[in-house]
Amino acid sequence: MNNELEMNSNSLVKFLQKSTAEFTKADIISFIREKEIRMINFMYPAGDGRLKTLNFVINDAAYLNAILTCGERVDGSSLFTFIEAGSSDLYAIPRFRTAFVDPFAEIPTLTMLCSFFNKDGDPLESSPEYTLHKACRAFNKVTGMEFEAMGELEYYVIAPDDGLFPATDQHGYHESGPYDKFNQFRTLCMKYISQANGKIKYGHSEVGNFTQDGLTYEQNEIEFLPSPAEDAADQLMIAKWVIRNLASQYGYNITFAPKITVGKAGSGLHIHMRITKDGKNQMLEDGKLSDTARKAIAGMMCLAPSITAFGNTTPTSYFRLVPHQEAPTNICWGDRNRSVLVRVPLGWSAKKDMCALANPLESPSNYDTTQKQTVEMRSPDGSADIYQLLASLAVACRHGFEIDDALGIAERTYVNVDIHKEENQERLKALDQLPDSCSASADRLQQQRAIFEKDNVFSPSMIDGVICKLKAYNDTTLRDDTQNNPAKMKEVVNTYFHCG
Repeated sequence: MNNELEMNSNSLVKFLQKSTAEFTKADIISFIREKEIRMINFMYPAGDGRLKTLNFVINDAAYLNAILTCGERVDGSSLFTFIEAGSSDLYAIPRFRTAFVDPFAEIPTLTMLCSFFNKDGDPLESSPEYTLHKACRAFNKVTGMEFEAMGELEYYVIAPDDGLFPATDQHGYHESGPYDKFNQFRTLCMKYISQANGKIKYGHSEVGNFTQDGLTYEQNEIEFLPSPAEDAADQLMIAKWVIRNLASQYGYNITFAPKITVGKAGSGLHIHMRITKDGKNQMLEDGKLSDTARKAIAGMMCLAPSITAFGNTTPTSYFRLVPHQEAPTNICWGDRNRSVLVRVPLGWSAKKDMCALANPLESPSNYDTTQKQTVEMRSPDGSADIYQLLASLAVACRHGFEIDDALGIAERTYVNVDIHKEENQERLKALDQLPDSCSASADRLQQQRAIFEKDNVFSPSMIDGVICKLKAYNDTTLRDDTQNNPAKMKEVVNTYFHCG
């Protein structure tokens, strides 16, 4: 058995002894026959950021072949606001590499994600998934390197309070059972996500926990490993779908909303990125952050105000982006600093074999730890359209290689202090601020849209649609209006409770 495949959780990988990237139509049919699969599900992301599903029962071999070869027609105007009803038909074509067995289906079911194609058989230029594909392709063309990403998926689990072993309020970080109430639920989510091609790094309870109105609210996080950005987006979409479906079975409620009450930890969707070439991480050079990484950071510093248009898409997003909440408000970056927008996490650059030091029986491993270095964008949250968000980050990192003064920009926006402390107020005043509302984000996107539209990565119709959606919230003063109005705050939170 191939050592690279033997511990893979996806049952198709085990059966076919192939990586998902090698799956063919014949492979899919072979698995369906052998495992007596009776139904096929197509899933695809729509304009609201959620996966939609189309069910097929397998009538016979000819019909199965037709489904897998031709896909099916769908109504694009019901999926995306920017598609006119008069010419709305789209083709949804399955991507075999995304196939997995549905863990929730009573009837044996194989599920695949789909791509959209227009009436001429070409990829739909304005679909979020294809926009990310174009962004990664353009990044590679300009830099000769690959753009990889992974997400930290934070969410609250909500269930009736049993009164037993209450965790300390706002101190739930990495708690263990029995104070971690939903450990078993989280680990089962991780199992199912892994079976559906998710490359998980780890899971844990997070800072946020409280009781209110007889309910327990516990914040959790599932973090992924770096993957090609297109795969990373697919994994996050499937993960949210798994978590919600399993919660429904348990009778729990789940929210990925960025802020659900005043004074409690909000939930982000931090995105880690790394740039590779020929499989080698390019983020470090001689044990220090490389010029490659600094150029990418400079690009994010330039486009940060408009990236919020893709990563912070509901009014409650801006209830989270306030000072002193471990959420960024200013456009800057730094090392191991959680008050900045882009953080350079601790990166195993000490050049010491800590495993051998902790375990005296171990010989030095000479493990290449440089592969672990990433940089982290901390502004996005669970309201994001994941494909648009990762596409915007790929554009921003590429932009850093296209501007003349990238390293200078990186130097000027670097901070190594907590910028919210009183003694650092002069440094704080010199930094640009993130937008404070959906409306402000729309304005900044309008100002910078040409960079996103360059090389036809983001279509003008998509940018128009994003701006129109954000402007429609009319939330310019909402954050101030709700600051001392708990009833209004609760109303807004409930409106956007199930975002993304």
